[in-house]
Amino acid sequence: MIRITELQKLYNKTKALDIPFLEIGDGEIFGLVGNNGAGKTTMFRLILDLIAATTGEVFIRNMPVSRQEDWKKITGSYLDEGFLIDYLSPSEYFSFIGGLHSWSADDFSRFYQSLEGFGADDLYHGKKPIRSLSQGNRNKTGIIAALMGTPEVVILDEPFAHLDPSSQIMLKRLLKKINAERGTTMLISSHDLTHVTEICNRIVLLGEGLVLKDLHTAGGTLVELENYFSRAL
Repeated sequence: MIRITELQKLYNKTKALDIPFLEIGDGEIFGLVGNNGAGKTTMFRLILDLIAATTGEVFIRNMPVSRQEDWKKITGSYLDEGFLIDYLSPSEYFSFIGGLHSWSADDFSRFYQSLEGFGADDLYHGKKPIRSLSQGNRNKTGIIAALMGTPEVVILDEPFAHLDPSSQIMLKRLLKKINAERGTTMLISSHDLTHVTEICNRIVLLGEGLVLKDLHTAGGTLVELENYFSRAL
């Protein structure tokens, strides 16, 4: 689904990311972990062609993201609030995103039902602009929009941040359900090692822009990651 080759990003001759080769297969729930400055957000921004690579390329379904556009039709993402149109209410924003997918009223209805409670009614029907919502509800708005259009690839940067415990549990269930039912490939970064090991079947650990570990999730993965970060103290 996603292939990275000879990918580097330099800032003032400092390497923010250096990945010679990495593949993410169809239907994987791929976790990305690392301390601040490890290169996680840089990697996601390069995958989404939001910043230009110094060298190398990223391919989604064999399409080079820097040289083609069709990959955008199958990709949903939410990295930060810059993805939102914050003067709109959530429902207005969802209508805008749905319009990009030519959704009907029935499409919206089925989609809202599929969310199984993730996001309170006041998020869908409230009149407040997104900028006036709590940080948690702004993040929910971005996550929900990323899932619209039944994308084949979903990329989420710190999706559990600022969510209350109930919403975190609902989000984990929702992502696993979407992956199981649609085979959606998911890339998820998080500082919460427990959440990542619970939902991801593969986890890559980044440090100083390099892939330090590439793990298939098993019973001892959480302990292995905790041991690594304990040594990093």
